[in-house]
Amino acid sequence: MRITSGTFRTNRSPKHSTATPRTRRAAKAAAAALAGALALSLTACGGGDDDSGGSGDTGEKTATTVTLPKLNGQSLEVAAVWTGAEQANFKKVLAEFEKRTGAKVTFVPAQDPIVNFLGSKIAGGQPPDVAMLPQPGAIKQAVDKGWAKPLGKEAQDQLAKNYSQGWQDIGKVGGKPYGVYYKAANKSLIWYNAQVFENAGASEPKTWDELLTTARTVYDSGVTPFSIGGADGWTLTDWFENVYLSQAGPEKYDQLAQHEIKWTDPSVKDALTTLAQIWGKPEYIAGGASGALQTEFPASVTQTFTGGAQPKAGMVFEGDFVQVNIAETDMKVGTDAKVFPFPRVGDTAPVVSGGDAAVLLEDSKASQALATFLASSDAAAIQAKLGGYLSPNKNVDAASYPNDVQRKMAEALIAAGDDFRFDMSDQAPQAFGGTPGKGEWKILQDFLKNPKDVAGTQAKLEAEAAKAYGG
Repeated sequence: MRITSGTFRTNRSPKHSTATPRTRRAAKAAAAALAGALALSLTACGGGDDDSGGSGDTGEKTATTVTLPKLNGQSLEVAAVWTGAEQANFKKVLAEFEKRTGAKVTFVPAQDPIVNFLGSKIAGGQPPDVAMLPQPGAIKQAVDKGWAKPLGKEAQDQLAKNYSQGWQDIGKVGGKPYGVYYKAANKSLIWYNAQVFENAGASEPKTWDELLTTARTVYDSGVTPFSIGGADGWTLTDWFENVYLSQAGPEKYDQLAQHEIKWTDPSVKDALTTLAQIWGKPEYIAGGASGALQTEFPASVTQTFTGGAQPKAGMVFEGDFVQVNIAETDMKVGTDAKVFPFPRVGDTAPVVSGGDAAVLLEDSKASQALATFLASSDAAAIQAKLGGYLSPNKNVDAASYPNDVQRKMAEALIAAGDDFRFDMSDQAPQAFGGTPGKGEWKILQDFLKNPKDVAGTQAKLEAEAAKAYGG
């Protein structure tokens, strides 16, 4: 599927939307090819040759492929919701920008939903110069509100040089480029404690039924199968999206993402019923449903990879960025911590992508220079070396990534070109798909607590979606 400009709805009412209908092209073959490439590459990486990174300097001089202006005496603020190692690694990229230009860059920690955070800063007359926006709809909302400024020629030149058309287009609004997709994510992965699997005699599953068998095998060995970061509602939307994409197929996925079909559709019932095969077994979830709902995403990872052969859980589902959190444990990616693609529920395994885009809120020589730098392979290579990061930049040398697992993920992402499905909740209006304690996040948290209530969950999802999409 080629992602085209105008594809994503804004967070405002569609009554005033200028979004055009999604351009549809069959993507099953491409998705299957990507899933197959991931399956082959990930299982081939059992020996992980390097550390997963996540802290410390790279110890190498970064090659220069982009010319930046001298900005001595100028200052910039960059806002993002990133915390921990992810924030620390991005700050190293900003430090390189400071070194090359002489500008001073301050990282501003933001809160979810970031659009509300930015609204408060703008209302107070103190907008950051650049914001890293995690939803395509948030970019459109920033444009609609008059906050976002178009990218200049230098940044556009870097985008044209380094990005596939699909990744360029999802940063556009009304045909104009506003976003540099600096960071991408493969959100169709399940990570596991290799010692747990070895002790249990468990194998990597390729289908949903095999996943259930693997879970039973792990459980019978005395280890809880799954760790779920249910305190962060976005992790639950990712579970749903992978099941739904594989089971219902890409066309239905696109329709539900645009609310062209209702959440009361039988396909949603099927996906929720499938999810309940795991969510409905409290003994399969670390701490049960109540424990999962008190577990934030970082802890859901670390508790899977601490405790030796008796961790709190044997598996954790989430994207490639899980490596950042694994790096905080004693486990090594590729040997102690391994990964397999999300098993197929239907005909093909799902491939769900996400990403974060740099958007200018202040149009200045310095902010345009930072956007240009973030669109270059120079910036991406710095963070690639640190681990827990994927770039959609096709000119980043795969050797920049710190281990075979990460390298193969990056190669598969680039090989996919424009054929991928973007995170469904990130395409939705923020009120429905991107607000803690509300909309889809809250309703799926309630479903985790009571997975027998499929019909009631569908009705709540549809009521909230209809309100957010405008009818």
